[in-house]
Amino acid sequence: MAWTRNVLRVNLTKGSITNEPLNMKWANDYLGQRGLATKYLVEETDPKCDPLGPDNKMIMTTGPLTGTMASTGGRYSVVTKSPLTGVIACSNSGGFIGAEIKNAGWDMIIFEGKSPKPVYLYIEDDKVELLPADDLWGKSVWEADEMLHKKHQDPLLRVATVGRSAEAGCLYSGIINDLHRAAGRSGVGTVMASKNLKAVAVRGTKGVSNIKDPAGFMKATQEGKKVLAENAVTGQGLPALGTQVLMNVINEIGAMPTRNWREVQFEGASKISGEAMKEPRPSDGRPNLTTNAGCFGCTIACGRISTIDKGHFTVDNKPEYWGASGGLEYEAAWALGSDCGVDDLDALTYANFLCNEDGFDPIDFGSTVAAAMELFESGAITTKETGGVELRFGDPKALAWAAEVVARGEGFGKDLGLGSQRLCEKYGKPEFSMTVKGQAFPAYDPRGIQGMGLTYATSNRGACHLRSYTVSSEVLGIPEKTDPLVTDGKPELVKAFQDATAAVDSSGLCVFTAFAWTLEDISPQIDAACEGDWTADKLLEVGERIWNMERDYNLAAGITGKDDTLPKRLLKDAAKTGPATGKVNGLAEMLPHYYEIRGWTKDGVPTPDTRKRLGLNPKGVAA
Repeated sequence: MAWTRNVLRVNLTKGSITNEPLNMKWANDYLGQRGLATKYLVEETDPKCDPLGPDNKMIMTTGPLTGTMASTGGRYSVVTKSPLTGVIACSNSGGFIGAEIKNAGWDMIIFEGKSPKPVYLYIEDDKVELLPADDLWGKSVWEADEMLHKKHQDPLLRVATVGRSAEAGCLYSGIINDLHRAAGRSGVGTVMASKNLKAVAVRGTKGVSNIKDPAGFMKATQEGKKVLAENAVTGQGLPALGTQVLMNVINEIGAMPTRNWREVQFEGASKISGEAMKEPRPSDGRPNLTTNAGCFGCTIACGRISTIDKGHFTVDNKPEYWGASGGLEYEAAWALGSDCGVDDLDALTYANFLCNEDGFDPIDFGSTVAAAMELFESGAITTKETGGVELRFGDPKALAWAAEVVARGEGFGKDLGLGSQRLCEKYGKPEFSMTVKGQAFPAYDPRGIQGMGLTYATSNRGACHLRSYTVSSEVLGIPEKTDPLVTDGKPELVKAFQDATAAVDSSGLCVFTAFAWTLEDISPQIDAACEGDWTADKLLEVGERIWNMERDYNLAAGITGKDDTLPKRLLKDAAKTGPATGKVNGLAEMLPHYYEIRGWTKDGVPTPDTRKRLGLNPKGVAA
């Protein structure tokens, strides 16, 4: 039984901390992490609660394989109601703090209420305290991390904290752990800051020793690591180029969203690609990429550590950014780069450093800046709103300035902190917002990758690629190749990816393992670690149960099937270049069949029979 069976409940209003047993019936039905914490949230919160009010809860949660010897077993998630979307938020992060929480003896931490003053939670195994954070408030992530390490005099302390952007109310702020790993999407950091909770600092020394079948677990994890090492993506591509291995590939197939999704290919893609990150700079002979890095227990090591040209940016006077820190991933490079028309690699890295240092999502940030650039181009906003700055596509200095004002929550940074949807609504051009349910799209144009259109439209947390990565099949041919330009078979593909991903997200493992592993590779590891009979079929059922539970929560929060849509730009304006020339996304062809195979009504509501089959409340989630 790889669960610790311990839940830490922190009432910030009262300042109380209690230990309670994990609900093992729920653990058997929802496994852990994403699924299990969402079950707690569903049972304990009103779906209509104010995301930034004291009635919303925030859950930091591990999976049963977190902290174990399973490859990539270092994941944790933050589950709450999103201030950006108004629906369920589950943001997954790597690094080391997830394993530290587990090694301290906790499966999850439930935060409720709101502290009357800034605090942070300090955990040292069974010793748990809420401590004053007045000196940390107003500090960046990196400053707060350094201050906490100095205060506790422990180099092995692991810290997750919010930055100034969250304190200022940026609706897409994340929680940054280990300096540059992030629970980055849906505004989970904004929720944390709204509770006057600045940080969680953890030191765990207990280890994970309660594995059901240690010998069987060792055998299963060793076999799994061998599969990862021999796979071209997890054994070669990701270690060498990280997720940036995709930049040139996606651009070539005509699915690279460019200049706020008006184009599908970016002429500067090769300048901001993974390959470019390894090339020496003419100015100083140093490459952007310093080294790769791995999270706890990871044998893939897709993380990037980068430097930038020491004199490239003097604004904000930050020469320390010359030193190595978290580097560009594909999603950040796309959002800050092609979506804004910027091909300056150092400018993107600088903006990404600011996203890490002050804790805001580079996807939503870049997408919001791209929308602002189109608003500026159209005349809807002017230099009067921006304080004299011309927000033009392709301008690296404008991008850097935007990152700085969002980090500080100053001036036009407040508007940018609203996110793309609210920004475009404020300035009278809602059609410029490339979002679903208020969350910005990731880096795959659904005119060129049809399955991603259905994925975005139906994602339970707003536009998201990590809920159903059909790119794996449509582009990379994993587990089998499908044609990215057709809609046939995509509802079945999307459902399969959604259910399987929900199970992986609940295990404590990284979803990147799915490039090499199927549930047949994962189930032996969970089965050897956890009590119960964990087959691949059971995991798939768990994933389907989680997906429908999340859907019911969202329906109770106020969404309807009408929200399962895409911006008109993707449904009406055909791609002008590349293999998808002349195509729009065929969502209207896919969505009715998707509802049917999900066992939902034509309006997108799970039927009583579907809920009964999955062991859910036949009437859905009570409002």
